[in-house]
Amino acid sequence: MTEDTFIRELKRLNQRYQVFSEIVDPDDWSMPEDGFHFSAKDNICSLELHTRAGSRILDGYKPPFDATSVRRLKEAGGVLVAKDNMDEFGFGTFSTNCAYGLPKNPYDTERCCGGSSGGSSAAACLLEGHLALGESTGGSIACPAAFCGVYGLTPTYGRVSRYGLVDYANSLDKIGLLSRSAEQVAEYLPIISGKDPMDPTSCCQPELELARRDARRVAVPKGTAENLDGDVASSFMESLDALRSLGMEVDEVSMPSLRFALPAYYILATSESSTNLARYGGMRFGTPNKNFTSHFNDFFSEVRSRDFGKEAKRRILLGTFSRMVGFRDRYYMKALQVRSLVTDEYRKVFENHDLVVTPTMPFVAPRFREIEGMSPLDMYKADFLTVPPNLCGLPHVSMPSGYINGMPVGIQVVAPHWEEGRLIGIMLGWEERFKPEWPEVGL
Repeated sequence: MTEDTFIRELKRLNQRYQVFSEIVDPDDWSMPEDGFHFSAKDNICSLELHTRAGSRILDGYKPPFDATSVRRLKEAGGVLVAKDNMDEFGFGTFSTNCAYGLPKNPYDTERCCGGSSGGSSAAACLLEGHLALGESTGGSIACPAAFCGVYGLTPTYGRVSRYGLVDYANSLDKIGLLSRSAEQVAEYLPIISGKDPMDPTSCCQPELELARRDARRVAVPKGTAENLDGDVASSFMESLDALRSLGMEVDEVSMPSLRFALPAYYILATSESSTNLARYGGMRFGTPNKNFTSHFNDFFSEVRSRDFGKEAKRRILLGTFSRMVGFRDRYYMKALQVRSLVTDEYRKVFENHDLVVTPTMPFVAPRFREIEGMSPLDMYKADFLTVPPNLCGLPHVSMPSGYINGMPVGIQVVAPHWEEGRLIGIMLGWEERFKPEWPEVGL
């Protein structure tokens, strides 16, 4: 397939699924011999295409550099063909807060892709052999991977350089990979990983060891099946039986602090995001405001009121409140203590177990009309399974585990810090046995 034909087919797919916020011009690229195509979430900087983080406030921003993860894939023979639609600045569970198109699920266009890396997961599902760069703060890779039936790996915090990432929450953000193929994820994870002097958080990591190691003992937190749709709970039990058939011992363990992870996460994430978004005021960053005669409060609030979406404003307000004098100790500092508590609990479980396993999401991808009826709190609660490993910076992967009325569901596997090799081992073993059912929409 020629470059022109490939791009035309991408645009045809995008008209139906709205996966991409921007597609490269066919005159600006060519596929090298033994090369591969990839896309990147819209909050990961790239030279060829705009980086707008799904927000109108960054409309027109074209970075003068590549993010480290993008640059490393290019050096390995990759060609960036598109930027993927996403929730504004990563604020969302269903990719319904997008300024440049609402990505639709490849299995059912009346349903969402999950968020906030919804465009990345849909692209990985739609295109055979395609690799997508995603980013996770509280489940933004695992959730859409489950809803779109692909493999979505989130590495240990600091394993992949964050240089060139438009941050949501600095202490939580992690760049990872989505693909139809576990083997492809295993091949390209070492390429984007490694120390980077441009990102100090990446410089303390040990060497990435991906020699396949089979897990022998996995833990399932008590109460995991609570608050799940009945069909999802049944599918998860079948997945546990499949793990036993692979020779693994499955134990139920007590992890009572996990129930505190969700509120702690939202306090920490919104606190950090409110400070990160303070720079977008129409002067140095954000859409320009040329009304230089206005009062400074009016100057900044005009741009922010016009170009930030409702969810961004909601999280700015919540994060600002959590850090206010008189409330900081009550909320923000308490959330930091909870993070340490949850991390210690995982560490104790890993003393006797190789992995921790849960469902990825409590239900299949909901229809857009169902999402419209949800309150913000209902949407936040949907992340209760994906938030704990993200809060602790633990590596985890969502693997496709079955189908309910034609819609995919996923199983989430969590490993100790820096132990991505355990995830690769179970992914490759799982892929040998699991037979996917792809929608008939590929190129």
